Amino acid sequence: MALIVHKYGGTSMGSTDLIRNVAKRVAKWVRAGHQMVVVPSAMSGETNRLLGLAKELSPGKHTPALLRELDAIAATGEQVSVGLLAIALQAEGMDAVSYTGWQVGVSTDNSYTKARIESIDDAKVKADLDAGRVVVITGFQGVDEDRNITTLGRGGSDTSAVAIAAAIKADECLIYTDVDGVYTTDPRVVPEARRMSTISFEEMLEMASLGSKVLQIRSVEFAGKYRVPMRVLSSFTPWDIDIEEEAKSGTLITFEEDEQMEQAVVSGIAFNRDEAKVTLLGVPDKPGIAFQILGPVADANIDVDVIIQNVSQDGKTDFSFTVHRNDYQRAMELLEKVVGPAVQAAKVTGDQRICKVSIVGIGMRSHVGVASKMFRSLSEEGINIQMITTSEIKTSVVIDEKYMELAVRALHRAFDLDQDIEA
Repeated sequence: MALIVHKYGGTSMGSTDLIRNVAKRVAKWVRAGHQMVVVPSAMSGETNRLLGLAKELSPGKHTPALLRELDAIAATGEQVSVGLLAIALQAEGMDAVSYTGWQVGVSTDNSYTKARIESIDDAKVKADLDAGRVVVITGFQGVDEDRNITTLGRGGSDTSAVAIAAAIKADECLIYTDVDGVYTTDPRVVPEARRMSTISFEEMLEMASLGSKVLQIRSVEFAGKYRVPMRVLSSFTPWDIDIEEEAKSGTLITFEEDEQMEQAVVSGIAFNRDEAKVTLLGVPDKPGIAFQILGPVADANIDVDVIIQNVSQDGKTDFSFTVHRNDYQRAMELLEKVVGPAVQAAKVTGDQRICKVSIVGIGMRSHVGVASKMFRSLSEEGINIQMITTSEIKTSVVIDEKYMELAVRALHRAFDLDQDIEA
């Protein structure tokens, strides 16, 4: 008998028929002898509907008071889901009980709409499990020290599920989603993309941070910190699939780096369209200039990604960095009105038509020439590289957005990612 956490996304919970199938799947695991905790998302489209209603009434300015109410509204989507799933489980003959985040002590900070989990009280959950119940817990939410409802940001149910798995020391956390695992890249861009049976935690963390939408990055960070085994698998397989087959399907995110994994120099290609580049031309090349530029950007709560500073000429340099495209207008306004004049920049320019493409693989640690192979492949396709950033297991380039799919296909082919190394 194992202690298992199942997490189901909104598409898996999109109708009463789908919820009934989730209940049948969970019941199958219970009948096989496992203790089960289930973390479902809100029904597909429900959170957007709720926030859309709030937007119609909103004064527009995002004050802390408004954000508090948005969290109170958005959290109800998951509350409906857990109640419906508990009822469906009871119809399957299961002793099931649902809880909101605050009822099981999911404590967070008070950063409304993007709160972070600080602790989870596992006592109530363990007592129910010991009594033979299936426990259904809302994802995406918790409560701050003043008992205000908070939410974790979009995709936060993944994080909730992993955090709960860590708190109750679950044997595995299964993330059921609308894809059947983690692929070498997005199959919609490269039809030859291959599903990986395993991926290392470090690789998954890089893939998530670089644009892969399979898992929310904070859920992967939690899994790494508390060493929670995770598996990504499809919720659209028949609910009555053999449990042994189901338990080995999808992609396992592992903490063991075996010899077979080392065979693949590059494991996957990630990409992100949501990038924009800003540049300050002709700024003084002196100590502290980077802080003078990026300090006010950080104070404005704008995340910076890739940074590049050119070689100085006549005491002047150009300083470029990328931000999320949603922050582009705010960043440009800040640089043009505040930062640029303060650092005596000759000019501020920007470009929203860029993207970031990355290669990821733990095999890059022990192989030379990987980056040069990447650059050669892009060069052969006539793709100009605007910025480069590297780490031990990844290399990322910023390129013109119109070449993104061409770049991804070329790199996928160059590193033989369509070849199954297990064959």
